[in-house]
Amino acid sequence: MRTLCVALALVLIGVTGCQAEVSGQADSNADGFVVKDPNRLRFRPVLAELPPSPPAPATGNRQSADPAEQQAAATALDCAPGPDPLDGRDDPALPLVSCDRVQGTKYLLGPAFLTGADINRATARLGGSGTGVIALSFTEAGARKWADWTAGNIGKQVAMALKSRVLTAPMIQTAILGDTEITGKYTLQEAQQLARDIAGT
Repeated sequence: MRTLCVALALVLIGVTGCQAEVSGQADSNADGFVVKDPNRLRFRPVLAELPPSPPAPATGNRQSADPAEQQAAATALDCAPGPDPLDGRDDPALPLVSCDRVQGTKYLLGPAFLTGADINRATARLGGSGTGVIALSFTEAGARKWADWTAGNIGKQVAMALKSRVLTAPMIQTAILGDTEITGKYTLQEAQQLARDIAGT
């Protein structure tokens, strides 16, 4: 499980092993990206995490509020690499059954509370421990929503989903005020790729 750490912007430089910045267009001075399509990036709370399992020949509504339909959808969902069949057509106001196509983990996600429109930039860099860090910066309105949500969800996971596919689902360690960092056992190249993926570039 990857961990998300947050710090006030004034002490961001002093933080080690925990930083990230998001916004989808390449920055000439850094490995930064501005979100390409704000409507396809959504931040959703992780309601449940399910172990990887092979898809079954069952069907289910991936956006149902009915637990039985959610379970059927999770069983049927194929987490193999490739585009998500919903391809960003999911309703942000409804739950979503999705998966991480790198690790194969299946998730039940709650309604979206942030979108790519709330992000200024996603940036990758080396952290103090020598591992890759992804830094996310928010708009003023996005930062307020992010601060409110993280304050009430410490110890829980948040999924960053692009085109209905989970890119990463880090755990909230503390209330997040200002810019945010995502850390884990990333190489710099992996951090750069995740920043690109979050931006949809």
